[in-house]
Amino acid sequence: MQVNMHEAKSQLSKLGEAAWSGESVIIAKSGKPYLELVPHKTVLKERKPGRYKDQIKLNPSFNNESKELNDLFEADL
Repeated sequence: MQVNMHEAKSQLSKLGEAAWSGESVIIAKSGKPYLELVPHKTVLKERKPGRYKDQIKLNPSFNNESKELNDLFEADL
């Protein structure tokens, strides 16, 4: 289906439904194809665990607890 720009403005919802249902919708400007209306479909990339392995370095003392710091969080104010 090809429609001109003015017609597309007035019938956008109808054209969107047509594109979503699989119909090819071309919007023309001055009689020449200008835009193609296509549905947006989210493409999720598969998560790949370990991408940053060996790139992130933590200080060896990262997990050491500080009693003084813990006491500050647990203090009654």
